[in-house]
Amino acid sequence: MSDLFWLREAQMKRLQRYFSKSHGKPRVDDRRVLSGIIVINRNGLRWRDAPKEYGPHKTLYNRWK
Repeated sequence: MSDLFWLREAQMKRLQRYFSKSHGKPRVDDRRVLSGIIVINRNGLRWRDAPKEYGPHKTLYNRWK
């Protein structure tokens, strides 16, 4: 699955402070979700057309919003 990531670990560490804290439920992998959002935006896809490897399309949309 590492070929699906658009961001390296060093880049994620710099962005980590901008992510909100978990509110009860454990958060899904931020790196995977951000990579999914990048794929959607770069390819002009609808949220429902997101590759399944990036998780549920609703999660991608909610994080983007």
